[in-house]
Amino acid sequence: MTTGSVSPRRADTRRNHERILIAAADSLVRSDELSFNAIAKQAEVGVGTVYRHFPTPEALILAVYRREVAHLVDVVPALLEQYTPEQAFRTWTTDHLAHYMMTKRGLANALRTTAVSPGELPAKAFEAMVGAISSLLQANADAGTVRPDLDPETVLRGLGGLFYLDPASDWRGQAAALADLLWQGMRGPGTCHCS
Repeated sequence: MTTGSVSPRRADTRRNHERILIAAADSLVRSDELSFNAIAKQAEVGVGTVYRHFPTPEALILAVYRREVAHLVDVVPALLEQYTPEQAFRTWTTDHLAHYMMTKRGLANALRTTAVSPGELPAKAFEAMVGAISSLLQANADAGTVRPDLDPETVLRGLGGLFYLDPASDWRGQAAALADLLWQGMRGPGTCHCS
């Protein structure tokens, strides 16, 4: 094996870890209870593998929470590189934040059972999301598509309605409608009205 290469076993371990987190996040969209057996089946790993990665439900819940928040922040630069600022905002809202909010319902209930101090993770998540939305708003203000005086926390609170999306309904359409409504309020006199 050459220096700097990743062993096939280590790469497989990372893939399994990620598949378990994806399956757990998907499970939390529907419920606040985690079944290690169901997660193992969806992730296509043995239940022992799930327990090796996450010895307790609390460890799995915290890992899902951290992964979801990190994704919301980490995806912003790629969206701004790939899309116009307006499209990046809309994609972040409908494809990423909406999914997080639906997962958060199950996570919120599941987190109540963990040993983490109340408010510690939600406060950190809110700060991280304010940072992500600040980047999106700044790119749009620079492009002239939104007012430059927007408060990121206010915009994020306006998007809080995504929390009530029903994963069994047309949640994408509802998320897009909320983004459209908020977008109208974010534009101001003299902003570009291009889509």
